[in-house]
Amino acid sequence: QVQLVESGGGLVQAGASLTLRCSGSGGTFSSYAMGWFRRAPGKEREFVAAISWLGTSTSYADSVKGRFTISRDNAKNTVYLQMNSLKPEDTAVYYCAAPESRYYRLRELDYYYWGQGTQVTVSS
Repeated sequence: QVQLVESGGGLVQAGASLTLRCSGSGGTFSSYAMGWFRRAPGKEREFVAAISWLGTSTSYADSVKGRFTISRDNAKNTVYLQMNSLKPEDTAVYYCAAPESRYYRLRELDYYYWGQGTQVTVSS
């Protein structure tokens, strides 16, 4: 059983940067791929980024490609989401999640473990 806890959200102005962190415990964190998803007000939860268990493969949604970077430190059981050039449309609750796989997945239904989420608000 893996527990995931996100942190690092907040209120920022457009153009600013934030780094989200997801700390894992209770399982073999380094054995799982990891993903970030987000849910904007009134919208469905959507895929943002994912990374394989060793961090050698990554994938990004088109809307964040070139602005967001996902990375992980397995020694610290932590995955990061560096968000640059933030836009008001990036406002959402951000969730980290883990599938029961070493290789990342793009679909929400493939993820088994979820954190509680952290709010990111970008003002214009």
